[in-house]
Formats: sequence, structure tokens, C-alpha cells
Amino acid sequence: MFFRCFKLWLIAITIFSTASTRAKTDMEHVIVTTAIHKTNAETALPITVINKDELRDQLSSSIGETLGSVPGISNASFGPSVGQPVIRGQQGPRVSVLQNGTNSADASNASADHAVSVEPILAESIEILRGPSTFLYGGGAIGGLVNVIDNRIPDTLPKKLTGAIETRYGSVNDEKTAVIKVEGAISNIAFHLDGVQRDSNDLNIEGYAVNGSTEDELEGSNGFIGNSSANMDSYTLGASYIGEGGFIGIAINKLDNNYGIPLGSHEHHDQHADEGGDDEGVRLALKQTRIDLRGGLSNPTHAISDLRWALTHSDYQHQEIEGNGEVGTSFSNKGWEGRFELVHKEINGLLGAVGFQFEDSEFSAMGEEGFIPTTAINRIGIFLVEDFHTDSAIYEIAARIDHDKFDPTGALKSKSYSSLSLSTSVMWEVGENWHLGTALSLAKRAPVTEELFSNSVSQPGNYIVHSATDSIELGNLDLEVEQSKNLDISFSYHRESLDAYLTLYYNNFDDYIFAENTGNLQDETAIYMYQQEDAKFYGLEFDTSIDIGQSLGGNIALQIFGDVVRGKLANAGNVPRMPPARIGGRINYDAEPFSAYISVLAANDQNRAGNFEQPTNGYTRWDAGINYVFAMSPDTEVGIFLKIKNITDEEIRQSVSLLRDQAPEGGRSVEAGIRVYF
Repeated sequence: MFFRCFKLWLIAITIFSTASTRAKTDMEHVIVTTAIHKTNAETALPITVINKDELRDQLSSSIGETLGSVPGISNASFGPSVGQPVIRGQQGPRVSVLQNGTNSADASNASADHAVSVEPILAESIEILRGPSTFLYGGGAIGGLVNVIDNRIPDTLPKKLTGAIETRYGSVNDEKTAVIKVEGAISNIAFHLDGVQRDSNDLNIEGYAVNGSTEDELEGSNGFIGNSSANMDSYTLGASYIGEGGFIGIAINKLDNNYGIPLGSHEHHDQHADEGGDDEGVRLALKQTRIDLRGGLSNPTHAISDLRWALTHSDYQHQEIEGNGEVGTSFSNKGWEGRFELVHKEINGLLGAVGFQFEDSEFSAMGEEGFIPTTAINRIGIFLVEDFHTDSAIYEIAARIDHDKFDPTGALKSKSYSSLSLSTSVMWEVGENWHLGTALSLAKRAPVTEELFSNSVSQPGNYIVHSATDSIELGNLDLEVEQSKNLDISFSYHRESLDAYLTLYYNNFDDYIFAENTGNLQDETAIYMYQQEDAKFYGLEFDTSIDIGQSLGGNIALQIFGDVVRGKLANAGNVPRMPPARIGGRINYDAEPFSAYISVLAANDQNRAGNFEQPTNGYTRWDAGINYVFAMSPDTEVGIFLKIKNITDEEIRQSVSLLRDQAPEGGRSVEAGIRVYF
């Protein structure tokens, strides 16, 4: 599969490099997640940008599902309400999800059944960073990061009142979504208001939820996934004062999300049902209040071009509610995160930035599943990034120093870690349209709370079961800093009618942290212990967009993309829950005011399963959609859209999902909606 993808990419470039040209009207996206804001054409770092127009067709209820077909990214679902992004086979604490540059500050990294609190439907763009570009946000993003960018704190004054109203419906789970956004200005005060409401029933599927089942092993497992309904409300109010030289603003967001955990996923649910109790299943009631403060100055001195800062306070908690209404466990994450960046003007050809980042938070899990002690977390990071341009190359260097401290309650001793991360990259112009880039990094990650302290105060025989995984997890106080040596080599080809990218990467981990099955049981529940072992990851990603030109009364464009990743532990075999090799294609037709697309994504069988893990069958998924946009007045546009997802009603079980054998992806779905822009 690896070589077939590579060959297909080369063939596409060979055939279409002489395609007819057409003037492009889209401006290049300026990447805001990098310290020095630049476009994709100005960096060798592996960065993907999903703009607003592309998001329109990809949007789903979770960030993982929204990005699940992007090369190098998979969706670790835990039912339809939980979708955590997997980047190059890395997930959990190695992948950070940011909201406008600061962490989501939820509990999604602590368990596979915890939803990410970031809402993608209001995003202006989403930036995905991999490899050496990620450590500007700390060692926790050693695998990659996703930055969801919206305009909740405006940094420019809008010329007039604008906004959007949208409502959409999805047939696969009777999902009803309503969205509103309004932006405007009064004198030098710019304001932003948005709201999202979403309600859904249990997810419809083809056949039985339990993999390989021929009978209803779980109540509600035939034709739909029991206890997978959800309802969510999110509201944001933001405002900024904007002057000639900069801005300062504040935004407040309130999130309420109540969703069910699919039947059969929680060990104590099965036990409770066997004992004759209420078997309606477990629900998570999630609440978060997030306050963002942000500001910036342009050219404050003769030596500084930009000064930017951000401060975020988050009060997150969720309760895991049993079928009888009792609260089983309460998770909490409260704290502050701050970020300061100073961009200096050119000095002897060097343009760069220095920055400071801190986190001060408290994480706790209280109740019958409280396997992690309340822990105070303090992180401090200092980073530097510089670049140098010549006529034929762009050179980049970066460095970061981190100090992480974890202070648990009780008799446990605190743990502290210090680390230095380094990165360098260069992009050469090797031809009129060809570029070659290479990036090399040494990045380090300190272990996190659950890896250190899970069940650390419990005695053998009385370990607390982590029911989301139906396992017992034992922390390891002897864990050291994890180190990653990463090499990325990228090729790109740019014409007005063709954009092609190919990235090869190799990631060598020293002391890779993972949960190893000990082979021991407690009441038939497997016991895992966090261990360290060297590991290797390597793979390929490619994406080619071809403007074929005018035909059938409109413009036709073709996209071909794919990825493959391999992960191996030095002694313990294959890394568990790795994504399969994939290849996909998409045809876009644009004849304003009408547009349409059809796409296909084919995934191989994942036969390189980890220990105590079953192989996963491949799948082929077809999707299609149409859009029609018309003007009601000079200032008002109306868009109507219709999408069909999983046209062939394919049974799709994601190999990266911990719940793949109990909760497949949704069956065929028709989505329809209307948007009004004013």
C-alpha cells in the first residue's frame, strides 16, 4: 500500500503538470499557530490548514470526525459524541487540541470516553501541526496538535454588522443543530456573539453493534447503538478594544454537553445489569466555563514588530451518571494558562520570536472510579524561533526549555521534569515549481498525571477499574522523560492548476511511554501498567489538488490523497490501535451559484494489531454533497446544502478506536441544512 500510494502520487503529477492554468482568487492562508506568522509556502514544517470553505463539507459533531479524512489524521471515536484526533498514530496526551492557541483544558486526555470540549462548527479555520513544528506548544504535543481558530476575540474592526444563522438535520441519529453568529463594532469596540445547540438520538448502524454478532448481545445493539444520544449547548460572548497600534479583548464561553456512553463499553454497567439493576447505561454531564483574555501590539518599538499575549482560565468538570441516576465519578480540571510572544524585526537577515508559556491547574477524579489523585500541575516553557531567507532557501531553527511539576495530594511525593527540545528545518527551491523541505527535531515529553499516579494509592486486589477501557491502569512513579528524534522530508509542486505535497517521516522514540498488559487479572479485569520502551514510527502522507478546468458548464477539480503509518515497540511488538493505510479521492464541481462533490476513502485491513488486540477489517466509504448559494439582497446570501454520508452503508470500525468492537461508525446518513449570511 505504501508504494502504491507513492506511485499514484507521482503519476498524478506527471499527467497533470501540464494541465491548463487558471487564475486563482483564493489568498494563501497565514498560519497563526506558528510564532512567526507565515504561509504554507514559507515553511518546511509539516502543517495542514483547513479553511472555512473546506470545513463546510467536512463538519461533524466532533473534532476527530471533522478531521478524520485528512492525510495523517484518524478519528478515535467512543460512540458518536466522542471523537479524539489521532495524528500519525499518536493519541491521548501526545496530541494537543487548542482553542485559539491555548489548550482545551478538559479531561479528554485522561480517558478515551471523554469528549474534547472544542466545538468545530464555528471555526474560521483549523491548523494541524505535526513533527518539529509542535514543540512550540510544549512537550505534550510531541505527536501533533490541532488549533481550532475562531473570531471570539476580534482583532480588527468590522466595517458593518455581519453574521450567520444555520440549521441542519442528520438522518443517521436525528441530529438537529442550530447555529448563530453575530459580529459588529460600536466605535472602537468590536464584539462577537455565537451560540450552538445540538440534539441527537441513538446512532443508526447496519446490523449489530457488537463485532461479529449474530444475535442481540446487548439490548439496543441491532440497527442502532443503544445509549448514544446527546444534547449540547455552547454560547460565547467576546469583545475587543481596537486602536491604531493593537487590541485587547475578552471572551466568555459556556458549554453544557450531556451524552451517553454506548452500552457494553463500561465494565460496571455490565455488572450492574447482571445484578438486576438499571441497565440504561452511563451518561456524561460535561460543563465548562472558559474565559479568554488576549491582546497584541504592532510595532511597539523600533526593534519589535509584534507583541502578542493570551491568558485563559478554565473551570471544567463532568459527572459520570449511572443508569439509576447516581453520580459514579466526577472529573475536574481548573486552572490558568498563559502565553506571551515577542516578534523582533529583521536582524542581519534573521527574523524570529521569543516566547513564554505557563500552566497552573488542578486535576482531580473523585468517586467510585477515582483512580487518579487530585494533582496540582505547574508547567513553564520558554521558546525561541528564528528563520533566515536566501534567494533559493528558507532556514528555520527553534529551541524550547520546559519544566513540569506534578504535586499529588496525600502521601505521594511530587515529581518534576526538565527538558530541552531543539528543531531545525530548511526548504529549498529546487526548480521553477518544485520545493524540497527537511525538518529535524529532538523533542521531549514529561509523563502526565494518569501515567504517573493511576491507582498509586490502591493496594493489590483493590485496584480501581477504569471502566471506559474495562481495564485496571497502574501508574509508574519511575517514569522518565520521553524523547523523540523526528525526521520529516517533504516534496511540493506548485502551479496555478496544481498543488502537490508528499511527506515522508521517521520518528524514533527513546523511553516511549505505553500501558503494557501485565497478564494479571483482578476479578477477570486485565491489569495494565505504564512502562517505557524504545519505539519507532514511520510513514507517508500525500495530497494532490488538480484544477482540471472548465467542463460541463463549470470548473472541475480533482483531489488525490492518502497516508500510511507503521508503529513498532522494541520488544513488545506492534503499537496498539494504529491506523490502517488509506487512499482517497474527491471531485469538486463549481458552477456558481451551484457546487457539488463526490469523495471516496478506502482503508486497508489493519492486520498489525497490538498485543491482546484483534485485527480490523478495511472499508470503502463514499460521500457526496451539493450546495446552492443565492443572494436575497446585496448584503444577504442564502446557502442550501444536502450531503449523503457513507452512501453504501458500509460497516466501518476504526482501528484507532478503543470501542470499535462495540460501536461502529454511523450507517448511511442524509444531512440537509440552510445557512443565511448577512
